[in-house]
Amino acid sequence: MSRIMAESPASSPWTRCYIGLGSNLENPVTQVATALLELQRLDNCRHLIHSSLYRSDPVGPPGQPDYINAVASLETSLSPLELLDALQALEQQHQRVRVQHWGPRTLDLDLLLYGDQLISNERLTVPHPYLHERNFVLYPLAEINPDLTIAQQKSLAECIKQCEKGTLERI
Repeated sequence: MSRIMAESPASSPWTRCYIGLGSNLENPVTQVATALLELQRLDNCRHLIHSSLYRSDPVGPPGQPDYINAVASLETSLSPLELLDALQALEQQHQRVRVQHWGPRTLDLDLLLYGDQLISNERLTVPHPYLHERNFVLYPLAEINPDLTIAQQKSLAECIKQCEKGTLERI
């Protein structure tokens, strides 16, 4: 685990963002590890840090393999939708196919938080709508920034108290 960088001043063009990563197809550990390297090389992004990798039970249709998950933090000068486009381009490089809602995937990159912004439009909702109830997001997020407050509303510690760790395990 890397140390968290201080939040950027309000006047800075850089915004601290958190991204959830997940994979359960085609060597998930390699998929997530490669995506972390690719995030580090995104244009207009800097100071990437990330959690350990975690194994989690699948959410969604039964019969899926377990997931490998992580959370990354970076600063970006991209707008939220520009960052979403960059994340979706990385998913496409990993041959992500959107066939079934919450189905198996080679790579899933979710924009969890974009600074303290609340965003709700047809393409993007931030904070991520399921962030508060996903152990595979909350526990890795706490690893890299345990004092985080989610969109100036709820502390990460409060969210974790309401979300059991279950079978989630660090690998």
